[in-house]
Amino acid sequence: MGTEITRAADMSEPIVRRKQVSARNYAGMYTEIDAGEYGVVVTDEPVAHGGTGEGPSPLQTVLGALLGCESVTFSRTAKEMDFSYDGIEFDASYSIDIRGRMGVRGVTQHFQSVRVDAVVTTDETEDRLRAVVEETEARCPVFNLINDAGVPIEMRWVAKPR
Repeated sequence: MGTEITRAADMSEPIVRRKQVSARNYAGMYTEIDAGEYGVVVTDEPVAHGGTGEGPSPLQTVLGALLGCESVTFSRTAKEMDFSYDGIEFDASYSIDIRGRMGVRGVTQHFQSVRVDAVVTTDETEDRLRAVVEETEARCPVFNLINDAGVPIEMRWVAKPR
């Protein structure tokens, strides 16, 4: 049994897919996140911040989710647009004013900015890459979640010849 999706012929009706995860925390920074058939992932904080250092921080995980989502969305879009590429290498960073998470009211607790450099290995033209990127960013749920939260997000896409 897989995920069942019913599609409306004209795509005007919502197509809703639901997923579920559960998590367990033992009164510390380390949290196990169970994604069912997809396995368990861990978030934690570095030892210097009170964690055990056994996994990425939750904010690093969000940044990783952005890169994973961009990858999947780019792949689907590239296939639809008959865009040939061998892979993408990402480097990403975020800035945050930690006073917000320390309880200082009026200071944003989430990312203040996000920057991503994406290098696509392809022999396609810059115009074709730009078209796939534009459609990817229009469709990517995590990109739009961060963008819609008002976080400045800079995505720099470049082509690297094969």
